[in-house]
Amino acid sequence: MKQPQAQDVAKRIIDNVKKVIVGKDWAIELAVATLLSQGHLLIKDTPGVGKTMLGKSVAQSIDCVFKRIQLTPDMLPSDITGAYVFNQQTGEFVFRPGPILAQIVLADEINRATPKTQSALLEALGERQVTVDGVTHHITRPFMLIATENPIEHLGVFPLPEAQLDRFMMRIHLGYPAFEDEMSIINNQRIQHPIEGLGAVASADEVREAQDVVKEIFVKHQIQWYIVQLVHATRKHSKVLLGASPRASLDLFRSSQALALLRGRDYVTPDDVKELATLVIGHRVIVAPAARMESVHGGEVIEDVLEQVPVPGARPDRQVADG
Repeated sequence: MKQPQAQDVAKRIIDNVKKVIVGKDWAIELAVATLLSQGHLLIKDTPGVGKTMLGKSVAQSIDCVFKRIQLTPDMLPSDITGAYVFNQQTGEFVFRPGPILAQIVLADEINRATPKTQSALLEALGERQVTVDGVTHHITRPFMLIATENPIEHLGVFPLPEAQLDRFMMRIHLGYPAFEDEMSIINNQRIQHPIEGLGAVASADEVREAQDVVKEIFVKHQIQWYIVQLVHATRKHSKVLLGASPRASLDLFRSSQALALLRGRDYVTPDDVKELATLVIGHRVIVAPAARMESVHGGEVIEDVLEQVPVPGARPDRQVADG
């Protein structure tokens, strides 16, 4: 698949999701960029703003195996990964796969599950496989987990462990719709919800091929340096207890490639990196206790880092070695 074809696949998915999600074009674009860069998406916001609908719309736009997990406090890890059950006819234990072994998985209200159950997602998120009773089961590409999260201030939720947050490529917030958009939402759902008639517009093979095209987007050495410098700066920041991991550098690198593809370019610019930095790195930074008491959050730290780290030139110089 060539770059124009990959762009067409992305555009088809984006246009299809827009039939359901009104006024949040930027969020749809970020979700598709996460998909094409083989990452996972965390959507954190208040109930009722369309978090689940966004995840479900992206999933239904692709012709592949889709599963939805409604997380609850009484859910067990085996409810996610699957388990071996005894078959009375054969007299043997057979594996019954859990929903995480699908290709597009929507984990609704992920922070309502206990930490023990949330830990069942770690191997799948990081290595695209699950191990049950010593047997490893691989997940077929494309694999993407779209998780929704209610704000931690609400009752009946558990904070996501740092190791799990680090495995999400992006965390986004939708926010409330504009007045005109909310009027459109009401009109669009007078008869039936648009999600009910939403069909697939891209095959699993097309998405896999588009993901491979993303890896070929050119990133000059100076921009790679810029990405790593941003991540390193979080580890030295005075208001940070624990900075971002090397996984953050790789996720920012790959998501910048995907965003460049969506914007019709075959090279990454510093603006691509700057646009994604807060979304990719912000949720991975652990703010120091003293700064937390001042209501400082990870996003503010990344904004500060973006002002401190010098920006390289944006001209795509293909003579520079792609380090």
